[in-house]
Amino acid sequence: MRTPARILVVDDNPTNIKIVQTRLAGEGYEIVTAADGEQALAAALELTPDLILLDVMMPKLDGFEVCRRLRATPDLPLMPVILLTAMTDAKDVIAGLEAGADEYVTKPIDHRALVARVRSMLRLKDAHDRAEQLATEVRQWNAQLEERVAQQVAELERVGRLRRFFSPQLAEAILNGTEDPLQSHRRNITVVFCDLRGFTAFSELAEPEEVMGVLREYHAATGELILRHEGTLERFTGDGMMVFFNDPVPMPDACERAVRMALAMRERLGDMIGRWSSRGYELNHGIGIAQGYATLGAIGFEGRWDYGAIGTVTNLAARLCAEAGPDDILVSQRVAATVAEIVETDAPEALSLRGFHRPVQACRLRRLKS
Repeated sequence: MRTPARILVVDDNPTNIKIVQTRLAGEGYEIVTAADGEQALAAALELTPDLILLDVMMPKLDGFEVCRRLRATPDLPLMPVILLTAMTDAKDVIAGLEAGADEYVTKPIDHRALVARVRSMLRLKDAHDRAEQLATEVRQWNAQLEERVAQQVAELERVGRLRRFFSPQLAEAILNGTEDPLQSHRRNITVVFCDLRGFTAFSELAEPEEVMGVLREYHAATGELILRHEGTLERFTGDGMMVFFNDPVPMPDACERAVRMALAMRERLGDMIGRWSSRGYELNHGIGIAQGYATLGAIGFEGRWDYGAIGTVTNLAARLCAEAGPDDILVSQRVAATVAEIVETDAPEALSLRGFHRPVQACRLRRLKS
């Protein structure tokens, strides 16, 4: 409600208007006036007073009809109406209240009673306005909340779609948008290459459904461990996969995570390989791990992008994986030195790897130290 409150005084008698106007203006209210019912309706629509003091007996439109028309106008805010009437018959009072009036004062007017009723009606008006304001704020809050929930649901759906194709870390980095992880950048990473041995021969002899069933089991088992150790899965290559650590999210213990994941994979796949063997599937598993600098970012073309790593370190991990025997984990000498405090390895040996002109020092990973 505005301050000071605006009161519309309606009476066809100028003297009555003057008296009421003087008395209420002395109380600090803003007073506007009308001389008949039609003027009262026009003033109510234009000025939206906080309270109307309305004479009943007037030309053109009487006070009852003014009340009915005001109450029939849904867009108007609440305007309490006090009838000023010389009629004291109960039927007339009831008729006024049924027409929409809120209170009445009989003539001749007791000005103390009038001021008291005005204050009472304005308190009700103020309470109503506050309630309306709170209701409006609640509706706005609800609308904002619904919008935020819709945005969060959409965000979750986007994250869900991204995570089908990217690692969770890469999906989060893309959505956060602080830096664009898809832009080419150089970083020291630890690369893990995994491969199922005997898969080519198995896929030639087995039915396609059996091949797909084995791949599903293999990917489900290794995928859970990749996520647990927060690795970034670069790609599946049918029976193999490449995972790297320390990108797009930097991690100080990339090598340790890589070897822990590799050991966990070997243990889990050992049980699976036993079950596959009982079904006649001659399969085994090998892993290679290397550490070094690579260039990372989006690889592909418009409409189909992958997130990849390019560098000697990826080739080294792949060659170590190819050289690894059944259940072997071959790690580069650099990786072995980095995790020497937590794992046991065989003595380094020089390996002649395809694509490398000089022998490469590598170690077989045995187990975590107790």
